[in-house]
Amino acid sequence: MKYHTLLLPVSRRILYEDNHFIAVNKLPSEIVQGDKTGDEPMSESLKHYLKEKYQKPGNVFLGVIHRLDRPVSGVVVFAKTGKALSRMNELVKKREMKKTYWALVKNLPVSPEGELIHYLVRNEKKNKSFVYKQPRDNSKKAVLNYRLLASSRDYHLLEVDLKTGRHHQIRAQLAAIGCPIKGDLKYGFSRSNPDASISLHACKVSFMHPVKKEPITIVAPPPNDVLWDYFEKIMK
Repeated sequence: MKYHTLLLPVSRRILYEDNHFIAVNKLPSEIVQGDKTGDEPMSESLKHYLKEKYQKPGNVFLGVIHRLDRPVSGVVVFAKTGKALSRMNELVKKREMKKTYWALVKNLPVSPEGELIHYLVRNEKKNKSFVYKQPRDNSKKAVLNYRLLASSRDYHLLEVDLKTGRHHQIRAQLAAIGCPIKGDLKYGFSRSNPDASISLHACKVSFMHPVKKEPITIVAPPPNDVLWDYFEKIMK
């Protein structure tokens, strides 16, 4: 699958930075960590940026706290120190890092808001999660809350609060209720987006700063796109 490669440099997409963390607005074409494609991941681009900005000798530490699928956009937070990484890993483990997403779907859900509870089984070979209503062998419980925010003539904007962090969770659970995400061929949408993205955006991350002990909320604007622009305008 081809992705557009004309990317704004990470230095122009930084949403938050202090001595402990740095957060960037990920574009749909980027990978957070290295994979078999050999494309440069965000983690390496950020290391180059930090090394140059602070004129650091030797290797730059950068810890990956969480990830987004390649076709998904939005806020990703990295740790700048080992101490910050271990403390944030603990927050993530305790589910004290709140993640909010926006999803564009073609079909309206039956209810304008609700909680979805499913059991997901990940198929490594197909790189896909399969959804069940009851526990199965090797399944993991998946929970999210959603609510309808707005509608256009053809699409609907859902806000999703993720309660668990499972493989392809939002994509699989929304598809299971008849609302596959725009562009997501893997989970049943009828056609791909021109840039190979899917219309799922991690719009907000909130957590208690483990060093400063103050609440942090990081918000990422959605990609430059006619449909995202429309919904962003009517949400203001």
